Amino acid sequence: MTVRYALYAAPPPDDPLWSFGSDTIGYDAATARALAFPSGAPFDAPDWAALTDDPRRYGFHGTLKAPFALADGFGEADLMEAAMLFAERRPAFTVKALEVVSLKSFVALVPAERSDDLHALADDCVRVFDGFRAPTSEADRARRLKSPLTERQIAQLDQWGYPYVFDDFRYHMTLTGSLPEERRAPVAAALAARYRPIAAPFRVDALVLFRQEARDRQFTILARFPFEG
Repeated sequence: MTVRYALYAAPPPDDPLWSFGSDTIGYDAATARALAFPSGAPFDAPDWAALTDDPRRYGFHGTLKAPFALADGFGEADLMEAAMLFAERRPAFTVKALEVVSLKSFVALVPAERSDDLHALADDCVRVFDGFRAPTSEADRARRLKSPLTERQIAQLDQWGYPYVFDDFRYHMTLTGSLPEERRAPVAAALAARYRPIAAPFRVDALVLFRQEARDRQFTILARFPFEG
């Protein structure tokens, strides 16, 4: 059994954004409980559970440091202490707006415009916490290489354990798995309509540590470290 961890930016569980994302994927990572999908489009599609299987495994989130197993010599307490110290020095900031878009083959919430603060946070998380990361397994590397990656992204995968970092980073909060091309626009439009009533600036005020007990288990929130810088 290999426990994995991930560092995410995610709204608190009492935020309407958290409810929207968790309801959409049918899982609340704060309580580790399955959720019934809301009524109406797009949730009434008979295959909606299958279409959200992938994001349901990870919980509603936006990645800062992608999932990793701990390197030899480190324990969970070490990672938690480092995350707490990191957050204590970090200032909170606000992303002005999020929007629902079709991103490649899936639908996600993304910043409506680039946030330099968000990019800087992700860049620092990639670097600061990489010492805790066990080397990427051959199986995980092979799985990543099934996606079309540039030479730079392959190099980043090998160095940092994840191809989409630094200049290739795009913060997104995944709402679906891969969709057939003809369904992407309708699903994005339906989710955008659902999101519109609760749309608000996204306050990034904590580093959220998620934990996965085993590969066949869902991620859950282990701890939330408020930014105090």
